[in-house]
Amino acid sequence: MGAAMDREDFVKLVGQELGVSSWITIDQSQIDAFAHATNDHQFIHVDPDRAKRETPFGGTIAHGFLSLSVLSGLAYEAMPTLNGAAMSINYGFDKIRFLTPVRAGKRVRARFALAEATMKSPRELLARTSTTLEIEGEQKPALVADWLGMHFFA
Repeated sequence: MGAAMDREDFVKLVGQELGVSSWITIDQSQIDAFAHATNDHQFIHVDPDRAKRETPFGGTIAHGFLSLSVLSGLAYEAMPTLNGAAMSINYGFDKIRFLTPVRAGKRVRARFALAEATMKSPRELLARTSTTLEIEGEQKPALVADWLGMHFFA
């Protein structure tokens, strides 16, 4: 979990990096579990032999939505927590782009920067975070997105 801070200090960080997560590995067992959970069993995700033969990826790749989904845990580790927040929820995404497939067994990490912070009411803070999922050893990231989070204060 990231450092705790007051919302007044948080909003002053617009334009600055909030944190970078540790590297995690996305392995074939995670890809298979995601395929099962979402009923997306396309061979590029779940058939290593066929994916090696028939795709330019050299093997299976993670679902784009799996890459997006790992951001939650990475954000919990890298992003600051807000003192007094009763809860924080996903508010949505803008401008999601999947730029580079994540091959099975590759390591990824997330980089977060605060793009905008708006007090919607005295008890609600909407944060827009520029989010990048990097792939170890790759020049282009797996994805970039503007991630919206709503923070509710008691």
